Amino acid sequence: MSNSHGVLLAFGLILPLGGQNVFLFNRGIIQKRWISTLPAVITAGMADTVMISIAVSGISVLVWSIPWIQVVLYGVGSCFLLYIGYSVWKAAPNNTRTGEERFPPRKQIAFAASVSLLNPHAILDIIGVIGTSSLAYTGTEKWTFTIACILVSWLWFIGLAAAGRLVGRLDTQGKMIVVLNRVSAVLIWIMAILILVRFIKAL
Repeated sequence: MSNSHGVLLAFGLILPLGGQNVFLFNRGIIQKRWISTLPAVITAGMADTVMISIAVSGISVLVWSIPWIQVVLYGVGSCFLLYIGYSVWKAAPNNTRTGEERFPPRKQIAFAASVSLLNPHAILDIIGVIGTSSLAYTGTEKWTFTIACILVSWLWFIGLAAAGRLVGRLDTQGKMIVVLNRVSAVLIWIMAILILVRFIKAL
């Protein structure tokens, strides 16, 4: 029961389009090979693993109750998302080599970490929903619940990058990818503005 609950809960939180999902999908589009997206995929997976583990342990609730932490997360998170939106908008999806040069492994890791760890909405979801839901379980059931949530995150990120790579192969002229990049950038900017509003209210 705990594993099915964890799977359904994790899917419900991860499926909505967010900065993390948009970034990983775009990495699949731009990179020449799917394996080249692994730095971003592994970073996002590790970030979710850490956040879910902390949320389930109960430590995150105590940390998140400190007001200045929320202010810092909202401020830094909005700035990062604005920059990521700009990078996605300016990406050259019809030129794979250029795209790979813009996002070498080190930059993929930095961006994936920022959209994962500096996204207040994601943190609130993991702490408020997964962390709270885990309180219903103890012992082995709690471990099963946690592992199910983590496994869903990893599988989703791998599939997202693979789907992006498929779109990149099908759209040889890059027209569809240009539109997707523009839409993705706008969505990221909208999220950045919403977080910025929260930052202003938290001051």
